[in-house]
Amino acid sequence: MTQGFYLVKPGDSTTAFALKPVQLPPLKEGQVLIAVTAFGLNFADVMARRGKYREAPSFPFVPGYDIVGVVERVFDEDHKHLIGKRVAGFCRFGGYATAVITSSDAIVEIGDMNAGDALSLCTQGVTASYMADQISEAHKGRFALVHAAAGGVGSLLLQFLHLKGIKTIARVSSKEKVAALNTLSPTHIVVSDQHTYDQSIQQLLGNDTLIASFNAVAGSTVRKDLRLIGSGGKLFLFGGAGLLQAKFGILSLLNFVRKTGFYSPIPLMMQSKAMIGVNMLKIADVSPSVLSFHLNQSFNLYQNKLLNPLPATTFHHDDLNSAHELLESGKSTGKIIIYWGDFT
Repeated sequence: MTQGFYLVKPGDSTTAFALKPVQLPPLKEGQVLIAVTAFGLNFADVMARRGKYREAPSFPFVPGYDIVGVVERVFDEDHKHLIGKRVAGFCRFGGYATAVITSSDAIVEIGDMNAGDALSLCTQGVTASYMADQISEAHKGRFALVHAAAGGVGSLLLQFLHLKGIKTIARVSSKEKVAALNTLSPTHIVVSDQHTYDQSIQQLLGNDTLIASFNAVAGSTVRKDLRLIGSGGKLFLFGGAGLLQAKFGILSLLNFVRKTGFYSPIPLMMQSKAMIGVNMLKIADVSPSVLSFHLNQSFNLYQNKLLNPLPATTFHHDDLNSAHELLESGKSTGKIIIYWGDFT
């Protein structure tokens, strides 16, 4: 019987989840059924648990976007060769379960690849690959800022940008995270909270400007980043971690929106700057081939030893609550993954 962790109500991880049977629908054309051995956590899961992720289904639902497992059934004859293969891939929610149905275009065969590396390259790798691809190699030698650089997306972004010849400024919130970045060799590391980092970065840049900023925080950091970005530069917003600090209901939400700001395209046009929101679920809905392209690109670079995810932090499914608390705390580095059985 398939089981899964349902988000039954918003709140703390100790009370928000319930392990219950999951009724999977029949397979449809192009779909495969995967027996899941491990699944990854993403910050959107924390936002959903806190009731602050608008794309999430209504409670109760099974969250989760990326999984590792073995293909058990397929719909199409053309996909029979996948049965018994160990794969990694995406699903649109439902990943926190012992089995999941997803598109055959959203998986890759991984053989005996480490599950932590494989899960790092799914949601987070694809997000990093997609954003880095928006930066032309014509900007080689320019600076890009990566917020939350020791996280799953940030640590991979540093590497994608490095492959393009882009200089990187890695912002982390604590000295403890600096060691995790040493193997990734960012051009500069800035240890700062979201309130004062811009002063340090301006000193590093001197008279130069950023060609891009990759921002998973939002709030007041948006205005700071736009001041640091020069003409032709881009601000990528792929998260709103700052919203978790909004603890006073609608008033805090309105304050978060106020700090983020309201922007007209006219000043952006006049300064030749771009602000780009990134939600891979929406992109996959419209262009599944884009998701498939970046999934395969991430795994190909890994196989060619050009992409090296940070070591994953592993938990058994009995300890899902602790895993969520660690992710929400902002103290983790790399990917956090959950195993249903042994850590293999």
